This record gives sequence, structure tokens and C-alpha cells, in this order.
Amino acid sequence: MRIQRNHSRLSFRKQRRRRSGCLPLVVLIGLLVGAVTLSWNWIGQRLHINTAGQSSEGMLADANAAFSRGDLNNAINISRQVLENKPNQPDAVTLLVRALVYRSYADYDHTVDRHSALEVTSQALADDPNDPILLASRAYALQADGQSAESARIAQQVLDKNASDGLARVSLALAYGGAGSFEVALRESMQAAQNPDWQLDAQRALAISYSDLGDYKSAITAVERALKLNSRLVPLYFERALYAMQVGDADSATAAYFQVLTYDPDNVKARLRLCELSSLLREHDQAISYCEQVTERAPSWADGWYQLGLEHFLQGDFKTAQDALHRCSSLQVMQDVAVKDRKFQCWYLQGQAAEIVGDCPSLLATYNEFRSMAANSDVQQTWTYPPEGPPGCVAYVTTTPG
Repeated sequence: MRIQRNHSRLSFRKQRRRRSGCLPLVVLIGLLVGAVTLSWNWIGQRLHINTAGQSSEGMLADANAAFSRGDLNNAINISRQVLENKPNQPDAVTLLVRALVYRSYADYDHTVDRHSALEVTSQALADDPNDPILLASRAYALQADGQSAESARIAQQVLDKNASDGLARVSLALAYGGAGSFEVALRESMQAAQNPDWQLDAQRALAISYSDLGDYKSAITAVERALKLNSRLVPLYFERALYAMQVGDADSATAAYFQVLTYDPDNVKARLRLCELSSLLREHDQAISYCEQVTERAPSWADGWYQLGLEHFLQGDFKTAQDALHRCSSLQVMQDVAVKDRKFQCWYLQGQAAEIVGDCPSLLATYNEFRSMAANSDVQQTWTYPPEGPPGCVAYVTTTPG
């Protein structure tokens, strides 16, 4: 007769079986948890030891490698880590400043990077005000921020002690260019290009100098030399496209912008440039498509709304143009953009669109807003209607209370 153990009344056997089955299971689980915990602690300790034990030189090499492959975000992050471990390390400051400045030209919303570069150099120089590497980095950050005179002063101070300082020479060239002394800038750029240690920055400065003087073919040659040194550095492609447009080479400009999107698929600035380029080529449907991508990805960027409004205006869709241009003007007011820096076309074209569709209330509101700006600031553009108001809205003006 076969014994059915699961139905057995031998309770002592079942109790013994439960003890022998469950107790080891609990112990086993505990051992596994303990082992996993110890393993994770060991792994974490090893990672910490490896990170902490990695020399500043090794981390700086990683940051330079990231910069060389166009990965500005990682170059910036690793450089900051180096500076956390070893504050004011001159080479780390230089790399961080260069990466921040280049990234500030890579997309539409990175002007904060230029301010960060200034802060980094200010903090570093507070502890070591005479370090020539830090001073050259400061000059480089200043010229990117538009402070040409101070940049030139500091760069010249460094060069007076060491005429072969490549970054100081590049900074001096860019500062002269920013101040409008283009011939001097070209001379300094050419001298900087003779320094083998700073060829990338020197060739870029040389391209800018040639461009400022209207020699766009030479500018293209110089920026292409820079691209050979770092073919994944996105800002160089924007400059390559700009110079190509100056010589009427829309195909090369398009290729450069597509190259930006290859390396940075979410880049908004490249899409705006493609919108402008498509408009220039009278490919208005394609232009609207690119501009709509801009406003979807960057709804707070007034330039995108302006270009979108302009495209609709050119296609005769005046109501849609009016709405887009209204977004452009409103954003500039809300963002407290200085009047001298505002896009006047956002008001003027918006008013023209309103006049065409017979929207007198919107036309008068836009016109009066412009008059208010012009009354309180030095606005270069003019927009004047007769005293009785826009010709098509005279009846509306005379019947409106007040």
C-alpha cells in the first residue's frame, strides 16, 4: 500500500519536514542578501577607489579626448570634476573655458555658457592672479562675451611676457576683430596660426578674420583646416555654412547644417538656419516645415516665431503670419529684451498683416506699442502713420471712444 505523505496524520513528520525545508530557505535567503549587499559594497568601494584614485592628469586626458571627438558636454563635465578635485588647475580651466565658449555657439540657448566661462576664470584668478594660463583663458572668455577691450588688454599682458602664448594670441586676434580692427585681427590670427599647439583655435580665428574682411574663400579654406583637426565640432559647421552662403554656395551650406543634425539631431539653431536657407531658395513649404520644428522645440525663442511669421507672410497667409509675429513681439517684451536688441520686424510685419486683413484693433495696438518703444528708447527703425492713423482704419479711430 502506497503512503500518501501529504495526507498523512503523522503530524510529527510534517513538522519536522517544515523545519528542515523552511529554516534552511530563510538562512539561504539571508546569505544571498548578505552576499549581494557585500558584493555591491565591494563594487561601490572599488568604483570609488578607482574614481578617487584616478589622477587629475588622467581625468584631464579624458576631458581632452571628449573635446577632440566633439563631445563638449562630457568635456565640460569632466573638466569640472577635475577642478573639484584640484581647484584652479590651469589646464583644466583652459579646457573648460574653451568647451563652454564653443558650446555657446552650438545652439540657440547657450549664452549662459559664456557667463559660466567668465565665472570660472574669475574664481581661478582670485587665487592666482598672475598665472599666464589662467589670464589667457580669461582673455578668451572675455572676447566671447563681447568685452573686446578688456580681452585685448589681458591678452597683450600675457604676450608681453611670453610672445609664443598661442591662446593669448588667438584671444587678441578675436578681440581686435570684435572691436572692428579687422586688419590687425588678421595679422594676429596669422601669427597665431604659426603656433602648432593651438591650430584649431587659430584656424577658426583666421577664418573669422578673413570673413570680416570679405575674403570668404580664404575663410572657407581656414575653417576646413579647423574641421580636419576636429571634424565633430558642431560650431565649425555653422561657420562653414555661413561662409558658403556668402559665396552663393547653398549646397555646401545645406550639407554643413545637415552635418550638424547628424551629430546633434535635436539642434534647434540648425533647423532655423535651414528654414532661412529654404526661404532664400524660395522653397517656402520646406521653410515652414523647418520653422515649425523650431517653434515646437523652442517655443520661447522669438527668432523662430519671427521666421515662421515671415514665411507665412511671404506666402500670403496673413492671419497666420500675424499670430506668429505677435508671439515674436510678445516674447521679446516678456523676456525684457533691451529695445535696441529687439526685432523690429516682428512689430512692423505684424502691423502690415493686420492692415491687410482689416484688423484695425490689432494694427493700432501694435503701432502704439511701437510708438511707446520709440518714445522711450533710441529705435533706429521708423514706422509712421498720418496723425489720423492708418488710412484703412481712420473710420475705426474716429468712432472709437477716447
